[in-house]
Amino acid sequence: MSGDEAAVEPTHARRTPFWLELTLAIVFGLFFAYDAWEAVGNLVGMAGVAAALGTMLSTTGWIVLIGAILLPVAIFAIAFLIGRRRGAVVQAALYLAGLAVSAALYLDILLMFGPGALLA
Repeated sequence: MSGDEAAVEPTHARRTPFWLELTLAIVFGLFFAYDAWEAVGNLVGMAGVAAALGTMLSTTGWIVLIGAILLPVAIFAIAFLIGRRRGAVVQAALYLAGLAVSAALYLDILLMFGPGALLA
């Protein structure tokens, strides 16, 4: 056996234990779920405001408010899929970055449209 054959042998990368991957996904998933729950509250609240004012949500309002519910779910799924085969620190960093992106996009959407644009 020459030195070249020993160098060709595959080295197995150390993988994050399943229980740690699951724990990270659950803990950060709760934060993403809280973001989605807040968006549901905003949808219900804006519908209540519209009803109190004798109007209804506009089409743009429905799209923005439903998009705000789906945004954290989609970002969590993307962070989960990207971090599946990576180390625990990278997974946690991806989840944290996903939370930051979710918050920034949601605030940008709120500032761009404002509550007045959501009502018909």
